[in-house]
Parts: sequence; structure tokens; C-alpha cells
Amino acid sequence: MVTLLLFILIFGVVVISHEFGHFLLAKVNGIHVVEFSIGMGPNLISFRKGETKYSLKLLPIGGACMFEGEDGLERKDEEAGEGAFPNASVWARISTVAAGPIFNFILAYIVALVMVNLIVVQEPVISEVTKGSAAMEAGLHPGDRIISLNGGRVYLYQELSTFNQLNKGEEVEVVYERDGQRQNTILTPKFDETYGRYMFGIANTQWVELKGLDGLKYAWYEVRAGVISTYQSLGMLLKGKVSRKDVAGPVGIAVNVVGKTYEQTKESGWDLLVNMMNIVMLLSVNLGILNLLPIPALDGGRLVFLLIEVIRGKPIPPEKEGIVHFIGLMFFMILMVFIFFNDLSNIFMS
Repeated sequence: MVTLLLFILIFGVVVISHEFGHFLLAKVNGIHVVEFSIGMGPNLISFRKGETKYSLKLLPIGGACMFEGEDGLERKDEEAGEGAFPNASVWARISTVAAGPIFNFILAYIVALVMVNLIVVQEPVISEVTKGSAAMEAGLHPGDRIISLNGGRVYLYQELSTFNQLNKGEEVEVVYERDGQRQNTILTPKFDETYGRYMFGIANTQWVELKGLDGLKYAWYEVRAGVISTYQSLGMLLKGKVSRKDVAGPVGIAVNVVGKTYEQTKESGWDLLVNMMNIVMLLSVNLGILNLLPIPALDGGRLVFLLIEVIRGKPIPPEKEGIVHFIGLMFFMILMVFIFFNDLSNIFMS
């Protein structure tokens, strides 16, 4: 029950921030919002205020901010209302559509800012090197500061840890700093039977106390790390380097992420709070990035049509755009069913 409540709370915060971004920019741009809803399925609670219906639905996943005339079937003509989505300027529509993902990134930064001020931060400085490990063979020593991995700048130890978790045994070009001098080495991770994955063989037990406005910088580093790990995960998925067991939907996140995190940290209220905030930040970043992908039915797909309109000087015929988004929606409905059964398989057959 606690896991379910935490899941609903976390998903609710992330989804509300996304839909509120659409809602707020629609209001600013004079676009009528027909319905603002949280969740999917039949209504649990609903009420109307002004032109907008506000709804809380049964299934605690997803949400919607529906605009007048946005279904792609109405044409921009005299019959459409003044506040209809198609009748707004193209830049008003672009800002309204883009606001959802942007608000996810804003939420992620705010949560990260609070989070880094509640805890201390680990910088990418090695404090321990495991004997016989890949790191030792690469010549890394305690006290070395990792500067970059395969050319990608590293600011936090967790970036190094995440990179290690995603690595499947490929060589890594490491730039590190020792005694003020930068050096290069090649590190080839070794498979660890205990953990069941490839390991660098390094650890960090050093913490940095934040001073003054340091939190602003480190909050940005946290969000940046989340963005990079999301893109790396998407890249691995497209390259077929991610197995079915590595893919999780709402059920999988609730049980394997929220549930396990709760069980591991419930004895310490402080650790539980920080870990739940970290999940909120990462999910918000993930939702923001996924919605910006140029795929029909997603915000990114809608932005593609709007940018084409800017270039052409006129919109794509609404009925054609509507068909494209409908196909995209059907694809995601099928994908959701697959992910749902995949989550159940991972939970009950693992």
C-alpha cells in the first residue's frame, strides 16, 4: 500500500508539472483549455470552472490538457472559436506544446536544488581502487579526479557510476587529473560474477559540503547527469543493447524502483525522502526528453508539424496531421500493452 501511494504521488507530481506547463502557456496565449485531467480511464472526480473541466481519473498514469479544436479535424475557418488551438499563431502553439516538456525540466531542477541542499555531493574523485580491477590495470590511483569518459565531461561521481552500469565491457577512454596534471588511459571493465555486470573497480567515499550558491551549480549537474543517462539508455535501446528485463513501464517502476527503494530506505526517513526526490527528478527528466522525441502523438511530433508550418508559411492540412497522430497513438497503445505484460513477466518470473 505504501509503495502504491508513493508511486501515485511521484507520478502525480511529474504528470501535473507537464500538463500544467501546457495549461499555463495555453492561458497566456488565449487558447481555450477544454479539459485538464490527471490519470486515465473513467473519472473519479470532476468539476468545471469557467471554460475548463478538471478531472481526476481512475488509473494513476498519464494525464491530458485538451485544447479547443486540437484534434486535427477542424480547419482554421470562421466556424472555429477565437480561442481554438488552430486559430492561435504558430508561435503561440509552439510555445504551448513545448511548455509541457520544459516544465518537466524546470521541476527536475527545482527538485535537484532541494535535494543537493539536503545531502552532501560526491565529486568524481577516486577514493578506493579494487585490487586486480580494471581501474588498477589502467593505472588509476586513489585521489585521481576523473575529468571525462569517452570525451564526455564528468562532474559527479554518480555520472561515473551510471556510465559503469551501462557499460557492457567496451573499452573506455579516461581522462583524469593527478597532482594538477591531466593524463589519459584506456580502461577495459571486467565482468564481476557477484554483481553480474562489468565493473571499473573504483569507489568514492569522499563528500563535498556545499557552500553559498554551490547548490545552483550542483543541481544543474544532477539534471545534466539525468539527461545524459536518459540519452545513453535510449541509444542502447535503439542499438539492441538493452534486454527485455531492462525495460520498465509504470508497473515495473512502481514495484522495482519505488518499491525496492522504499524497502531499502524505510528505516531512515531522511534517506527515503532523498531517494524519492531523486526518482521524481529522473522521471521528470525522462518524461521531458521522451515527449520531445519527433514521434507522432508526442509533443515532439506535434512540434515537427508546427516547425514545418513555420518553414512552409502554411499548416499541413489538419486531417492529414490528425491521421499521422492517430497512427502514433495506436502504436503507443499497443506498446503500453506490451510493456504492461513485460512488467508482469519481470515481476513474477524473475
